[in-house]
Amino acid sequence: MKLPDANPADVFDPLRPRLLRIAYRMLGIVAEAEDVVQEAYLRWHQTDRAAVRDAEAVLVRTVTRLCLDVLKSARVQREQYVGTWLPEPIVETVEGDDLTLTLMMALERLSPLERAAFLLHDVFGMDFDEVAKAIDRDPAACRQLASRARSHVREARPRFPVSEGQGRELASAFFTASRSGDVNALQALLAQDVITYSDGGGRTKAALNPIYGAEKTLRLLDGLFQHSGLALSKLVYEGAIDGLPAFVTLEADGVLQTTALAIEEGRIVAIYVTRNPDKLHSIRRVVGEDAT
Repeated sequence: MKLPDANPADVFDPLRPRLLRIAYRMLGIVAEAEDVVQEAYLRWHQTDRAAVRDAEAVLVRTVTRLCLDVLKSARVQREQYVGTWLPEPIVETVEGDDLTLTLMMALERLSPLERAAFLLHDVFGMDFDEVAKAIDRDPAACRQLASRARSHVREARPRFPVSEGQGRELASAFFTASRSGDVNALQALLAQDVITYSDGGGRTKAALNPIYGAEKTLRLLDGLFQHSGLALSKLVYEGAIDGLPAFVTLEADGVLQTTALAIEEGRIVAIYVTRNPDKLHSIRRVVGEDAT
């Protein structure tokens, strides 16, 4: 059945949250996702809507292809990025969407087409015929793309996921120990092979490369406590960021910072710190006046 040629927004607006989630998962940057969705709306406005049988399928296809175009240039930009690139942290969580920050980092190692096929099929529940139309490949090729992506994601997926309550407890303990300089407490929280990622984007102070291992991470945290006013951090949010236990702080240098923790078997296996102010606009909206 064809859709009536109604106000474009009447059809588009109910689909906007889903389109934004697809674009964010593809791109990892909220502003870029919003730009893509707005461009999709402009194209929808110019479409012969009376001839469209499935508006959602058309709009998902449009958003996906726009994201693929963005990713072509984004690859070059990320190669030139100062320090470690992390996806933009967001607080929003969607029931049934278990694609955490850790898994999004794994997707960064995939080709844009692999990423699109996996996300559309495995995360957003589209069948491969729909995926094929969205990325302009045949269904068999889409199955192969998703399968390759799935193997990478499987390696990054936690083998022993923690409960929400345990995650919050460990995040709170990590905040307290790191801001009090309690090295023994920190050592008890960290896995031996913990990795610390810090994204300042060249805008604020941050480690340029990942820090590998508990010993180096402890030295980093102790140094920050001794010399950078870590004890003066102001806690402004506790909860989940991109599906991981996390907290947001206003640091002594005036920088808003997010810290998200990947946890396995009761130990922290990865620490994701975002300090790049360009990536914290959505976080500022959540924490409001506490961010100043």
